Amino acid sequence: MVDSCVGSVLSLWPNTFGVIVPQTATPAVGMDATDALRSTDAPDDAPTRELDVRAMGPPKPLTETLETLAEIDDGEVVVQFNDRAPQMLYPKLEDRGFAYDTVENDEVTVTTIWRA
Repeated sequence: MVDSCVGSVLSLWPNTFGVIVPQTATPAVGMDATDALRSTDAPDDAPTRELDVRAMGPPKPLTETLETLAEIDDGEVVVQFNDRAPQMLYPKLEDRGFAYDTVENDEVTVTTIWRA
């Protein structure tokens, strides 16, 4: 898996409609991690880890996010870029002691997640 080059294909996953599309390391349209931190209750001076799950079909966004959260350092914020609000993720975050905030625009839904 390549994750150091913008635009590199990371993996192939079916989207919500069952169509296999490449997941690429492209920035979110209309909002970046800095914008997301400023727009949410997340600590805005924290280091961030970006996770773009827009091209992944269920349940991959949920599992990828939980796996990423298991690896973060104290004080780090995960910025998840999605095509919808991750409703199934919220109760799991609460159970694991994470705080979160979600903002949406016309092109992307961004959820910031940090240790409460």
